[in-house]
Amino acid sequence: MSQAISVKVSSRYQIAVPQAARRQLKIQRGDRLLVDIQDDMIVLIPAPTDYVSKLAGLHREIWQGINTDIYLHEERDAWNASSNG
Repeated sequence: MSQAISVKVSSRYQIAVPQAARRQLKIQRGDRLLVDIQDDMIVLIPAPTDYVSKLAGLHREIWQGINTDIYLHEERDAWNASSNG
């Protein structure tokens, strides 16, 4: 959908999601949309049905080559040292 489509806000502040957007994003009746306000814009984002699957592997490149067990132990040791000091 490369062209903006106009929608009208009803007296109850409701809008209808245009058919082209529903088809492209595979939005079905009963689906939830996240409302994000960015600068002077409202952005509607289909809400994931499973957040764990959606976020799995996010930013995995940050942890490449790092032993996460060692990292966690070092972090916990630092927390304990600061709370005892």
